[in-house]
Amino acid sequence: MSDTARAPRRARLYVSRVDPWSVTKAAFLLSLTLGIVLVVAVVALWLVLNVTGVFTSGSRTIGEGVGTGSPPFSLLDYIGLTKVLGVTLGIASVEIVLMTLLATLLAVMYNVSTGVTGGVEVVLSDDV
Repeated sequence: MSDTARAPRRARLYVSRVDPWSVTKAAFLLSLTLGIVLVVAVVALWLVLNVTGVFTSGSRTIGEGVGTGSPPFSLLDYIGLTKVLGVTLGIASVEIVLMTLLATLLAVMYNVSTGVTGGVEVVLSDDV
């Protein structure tokens, strides 16, 4: 065998077009995953706050500040798990739609702009 070092092979490629449908599918799956993470994080945070007694302590503090009425003030009437989960699911749904549409729009805009710029150059190298 020869002891001479071989120079790495390089290939220059230009990304001159991206398929908008592929970008749409990938963006939808990524934003769906982000939406699921958001819902799980909000539920976990709500459960931690509930177990540690933050809501009961807050209810007691607000009740003392406002004054005691015949029914005692309950913070959970306003920020119960079902209400928080409903708002979170609404936000996650809007996020999924907007991220998917924005990524698709950016893919189409990239395809239009590559006529002027030529695309993005990618250099692939084979290091031996």
